[in-house]
Amino acid sequence: MTTETNSSGETFALGEELGRKAEPGQIYTLTGDLGTGKTVFAQGFARGMGIKEYVNSPTFTILQVYEDGRLPLYHFDVYRIEEPEEMEEIGYEDYFFGDGVTLIEWADIISELIPENAIRIGISKDLSRGTDYRRVCIENG
Repeated sequence: MTTETNSSGETFALGEELGRKAEPGQIYTLTGDLGTGKTVFAQGFARGMGIKEYVNSPTFTILQVYEDGRLPLYHFDVYRIEEPEEMEEIGYEDYFFGDGVTLIEWADIISELIPENAIRIGISKDLSRGTDYRRVCIENG
């Protein structure tokens, strides 16, 4: 499925819609260049899961766990991961295969660790369509 958003509010709302539908054990991957709206999408996703806490990109901590929604949300930002093996130190499998929902920003960096059934979301810009335009491609695993 491919959809378009024309503001950060629309990108947030799309994330919120998917967050409302998220089920235990699902893994969502987010890919896209810097500034494409991955974190805005993640914030909407968390809101859709009922998380009231402010969600930011856990770039320096790699993982942020939110447990105040209808399900736990395991929010990874793997931008600073140099080798996929670093994910083992975090114990990523406990999260990927746990009872909550996993959302991974910059997932292409650890692509070999992502299960086939993950829901893949790619966000891209097209400046010829305006600075707020985003193309969002969603592929079910």
